[in-house]
Amino acid sequence: MASVEIPSRTTSFAGEPQSVTGARIAADEYLYALAHAVPPATPEHWDDILLVVTELAANAVQYAPGPFELSLRRTFDGVHVTLHDTNPTPPSPRSFHPNKGGGGVGWHLIHALCDQVSVVTEDNGKDVHVFLPW
Repeated sequence: MASVEIPSRTTSFAGEPQSVTGARIAADEYLYALAHAVPPATPEHWDDILLVVTELAANAVQYAPGPFELSLRRTFDGVHVTLHDTNPTPPSPRSFHPNKGGGGVGWHLIHALCDQVSVVTEDNGKDVHVFLPW
């Protein structure tokens, strides 16, 4: 790992539809800074992190009323992403129904792309922790 310190990044969002784009941009900016110190092992790692952040933010906007907070930090061999939202109900997989407009693939996708996924619930919301390779 390079000697350059990569700080973590935490950004708050209002929880409105445009917050999904904001979360993706915040993640992209963080990864850009990270890549200057420690390039990703493959370009797909960058894309996977952006996709997971987008899915987590979209789920927060759709299922949790109010604001959410996105945190990213470097780990020994990857990136730890945490999204805190205001809904204490843990996410659960849904069936995919293309004849009903799609949906239902995000949580499956997150589990497929991440090395680890965990959810910590509290009375005022939950933290979704995901670890991805870098």
